[in-house]
Amino acid sequence: MPNFMHGDVEIDFLDQGQSALPPIVLVHGFASTKEVNWIYTSWVGTLTAAGRRVIALDNRGHGKSSKLYEPGAYHTATMAEDVRALLDHLDIERADCMGYSMGSRICAFLALKHPQRVRALVLGGLGIKLVEGVGLPETIADALSAPSLDAVTDPTGRVFRSFAEQTRSDLRALAACIRGSRQTLTRAEAASIAAPTLVAVGTNDDVAGSPHELAALMPNARPLDIPGRDHMLAVGDKVFKSGVLHFLDHLP
Repeated sequence: MPNFMHGDVEIDFLDQGQSALPPIVLVHGFASTKEVNWIYTSWVGTLTAAGRRVIALDNRGHGKSSKLYEPGAYHTATMAEDVRALLDHLDIERADCMGYSMGSRICAFLALKHPQRVRALVLGGLGIKLVEGVGLPETIADALSAPSLDAVTDPTGRVFRSFAEQTRSDLRALAACIRGSRQTLTRAEAASIAAPTLVAVGTNDDVAGSPHELAALMPNARPLDIPGRDHMLAVGDKVFKSGVLHFLDHLP
C-alpha cells in the first residue's frame, strides 16, 4: 500500500479504480483499519464495481499508519486534517467522503472546516451523538489498558478489547486515541454543513444515536435505517450498501 507523510505522521492508504466522477474517500472507525472496515466488508469492491475511484486510509494510531501515544495527537480536527492532507497529496480538489462511527465524526469535522473539499457525506454508524456526546464510552480506554482481556469486566470494553486484539492493533495507541478524539459539533455547526448527506445507522445500534434527529438538524441530509443491525454489524449490511449507491447515483 502507498503512504505519505503528514508532518511527522506516516499515513498508509489505498487508491483503487478510476472514474470521471469525484473520488470517494473512506474513513474507518475506531480500532478498525481500512482493510477491516472497507475491504473485508466488500465496500471497496462494491464501489469500484459501481465505477468509482475509491481511496481509504488507516487513521493515525491504526493499521499501518504511525502510532502516537499522547491523547492530544488524536483531536478529531487533527485527524480530519490527515484526510485533507491525503486529498492534497493525491491532487484531489473535491471528493465524496464516507465514514463509519469515529470515521464519520472525522468526515463531519472535515466538511465543517473545508466545505469546498467535500461534495457529499455519508455518515455511517453516527447519528445525533455527533452533537450530543460521543457514543463510545471512555471506559473502552480502561479496557484497552487492562493487563489482559480476562481482566476486563465492562461488556462494551470487552467487545472493543477483543476486536482490537483480533486486528492486532496497538492497544496503547488506541487508548490514547479514544481519550483524545471525543469532540462533538455544536448544533449550529452541524446545521452549517450544506453538503448532501446520508446518515445511516442500524436500528439496533445503541452507540450512534438517532439518524433521524441528526438529519433533521442538517439542511441537505436524510436518514437511512439499517434494519436489525447493531453498531458492529451495520457496516457491511446490504441495505447500507444499496442505500449509499442510490444516494451517490442521485447527487446533483
